[in-house]
Amino acid sequence: MQHTIRRICGVSVALVALAGCDAGTPPAVPAQAGAVDDARIIAASASEPGSWLTYGQTYKEQRFSNLTQITPDNVADLGLAWSKPIGDWNMRMQGTPLVVDGVMYVTNGWSVVYALDAVSGDEIWSYDPQVDRGYVKLACCGPAHNRGVAVYEGKVFVGTFDGRLLAINAGTGEKVWDVDTWHPSALGRFNVTGAPRAAAGKVFIGQGSSESGHRRGYVTAYDTDTGEVAWRFYLVPGDPNEPFEHPEMEMAAKTWGGEWWKYGGGGTAWNSLVYDEDFNSLYIGVGNGAPWPRDIRSPGRGDDLFLTAIVSVDVDTGRMNWYYQTVPGDNWDYSAAMDITLGELEVDGFERKVLLQAPKNGFFYVLDRSSGKLLRAHPYTEGITWATHIDIETARPVENPAVRYEDKPQWILPANAGAHNWEPQSWDQSKGLMYFYYHDYANFYSLDETFVKTGIYEIRERGLSLGWGEGEYRRKLIEQADPRPESVGFLGAFDPLTGRYEWRHRLDSVFNGGVLATTTGLLFQGEGNGQFVARSTESGQPIWRFDAVGSFSSSLISYQIDDVQYLATMITGNRSIDLPGTLLVFKLGGTQQMDVEEVTELEIPPQPEVEVTVESYTEGDSLYHMHCATCHRGIGIPSIVATAPAPDLRAMTQATHAQYNAIVLEGMREDVGMPGFSGTLDEADADAIRDFLVIQANQLRDFQDSRRRAGARRAAHEHEGANSGE
Repeated sequence: MQHTIRRICGVSVALVALAGCDAGTPPAVPAQAGAVDDARIIAASASEPGSWLTYGQTYKEQRFSNLTQITPDNVADLGLAWSKPIGDWNMRMQGTPLVVDGVMYVTNGWSVVYALDAVSGDEIWSYDPQVDRGYVKLACCGPAHNRGVAVYEGKVFVGTFDGRLLAINAGTGEKVWDVDTWHPSALGRFNVTGAPRAAAGKVFIGQGSSESGHRRGYVTAYDTDTGEVAWRFYLVPGDPNEPFEHPEMEMAAKTWGGEWWKYGGGGTAWNSLVYDEDFNSLYIGVGNGAPWPRDIRSPGRGDDLFLTAIVSVDVDTGRMNWYYQTVPGDNWDYSAAMDITLGELEVDGFERKVLLQAPKNGFFYVLDRSSGKLLRAHPYTEGITWATHIDIETARPVENPAVRYEDKPQWILPANAGAHNWEPQSWDQSKGLMYFYYHDYANFYSLDETFVKTGIYEIRERGLSLGWGEGEYRRKLIEQADPRPESVGFLGAFDPLTGRYEWRHRLDSVFNGGVLATTTGLLFQGEGNGQFVARSTESGQPIWRFDAVGSFSSSLISYQIDDVQYLATMITGNRSIDLPGTLLVFKLGGTQQMDVEEVTELEIPPQPEVEVTVESYTEGDSLYHMHCATCHRGIGIPSIVATAPAPDLRAMTQATHAQYNAIVLEGMREDVGMPGFSGTLDEADADAIRDFLVIQANQLRDFQDSRRRAGARRAAHEHEGANSGE
């Protein structure tokens, strides 16, 4: 079925009734807003390449554009067509915009949904689900991020940061239904940050927050019309003294050790859910174990199913078809929740329907979709120390016996951030090449100090419970260790069958955004340094760039309306130049400019007088990195997040210090995403954190002052030298 977009008064005919203008004579059968079904998504790449109907473009999630207007010959004429601020400066913009019949559906970090005219950016409607911002305390990686929506059968579905799933009327923006995806069997509450997927009359969603207290992962299928639960598939077993929810959990329980159910186990499906129309299956990319060390979580060194696995589930029954586990007994947060791509390849002389994934652990997997059989598993980076290779016969990794942080705390590659994380990849089916970015980035792994000394580890319900030690204990271990390996990012064109790159280039930034390849030979990427870049798919060499000033960690899409091709992506805000999270749309001949201020140095105001002891400073250091660094980033030690989504607390003003306890303990700023920690911290704890921050602020200000004085001396010397004729 070929879909043609007719535009009236700047919007598609699907929304003429909402446009409030004289549209003239409408077509005999106007399209319904959000008129997307299985057949349309399946046929989209051939019948309507100008649309972007679901998260990964089609159900195969190949993210490869067949549009032909923008080419290497004319990409120099590409410019910004329009931009729209939809977030604030503490949001990491990670969503994939969808474009259906001329309307763009996009979310910001607080799960607010916008329906925009895809040509002009004009707002048609927006829906704010009024997220409980206190849920920030459950987030693994800071506040406010959402990866997008699903559009299906006239509705827009969005998962919210406080764990709900909503259906919104695609034409009017009115709520249809709203369900809480939390079930007591999950133990603690959680965030939802991933984009839902919809197919076969169902909408699917998982959850995040695996390291925040006690968590047990599952995926739920809801009826798209009513929001009623169709089925729920659990990803780690619960208490074996209770009945198992389904047979797969009884099987999985045999692979766990100790009293894992008291910790929860983790295994949340926070990103990748892919529908396969060929087998009527849903592929679930399963997250890491929690706490991270298996010695704490599940002593006995079993496989801990279904952590870090790809699980195939029958969409009608919710029963498992097969599973493949990338990291049995996960010990490093090597999640397999990264994007999954479906395709076809000739493997060993046979045509195969394959599943492709580059998860965190550094190996690229090719699986047979019908059976889950491992066909290939090549390293996609030389930066792997945790394992030596994947044994193709056993289909299991061979762990490196010399790299055991239980015996020797050490830097290990990849880090928990993965060699490749959630940032989308792009698959060229005709060439058999996957374009994606990865990074060599090490993490320092260790065991919790109390656990090492006593064998006991207490899970915290607020803040992260990683099991790796915190504060001064961890700092001393790092000081005693070998130097940290260099951190670097790469972009490449990878052949998953041979394990070789057609080309690979080092990037300026370690952390970057996803990619989009096109049939005309272009590869687009937003880089972490704020450069939006077009490269040749033949060589990987850059041939065009746009300076967006902020930082990219998002996906991107291409769409076409009225014979004009567009590219859309989002940029994370930059508080130093007052740049909010912004949607950017490009086209040939675009002339809009970004209005930004000059980047300024972090200003450290005078700090209050405090009486600090070595003990209070050390305690504050530990508590800060336990409860605050998730959002505000680590100070003086490596952080688990790449960028700080919340303000640097060393820059607190006297006014903020006067309200400090009201903010930190009582939740005075919860409406902007700063939760109160009264149930977790007491006044003595809060004071210790402030003591640590004041000392750190004064040290940074002294350093800035000395650097400015040194600069002034150099300038004076150069001036004197010029006057003396040197």
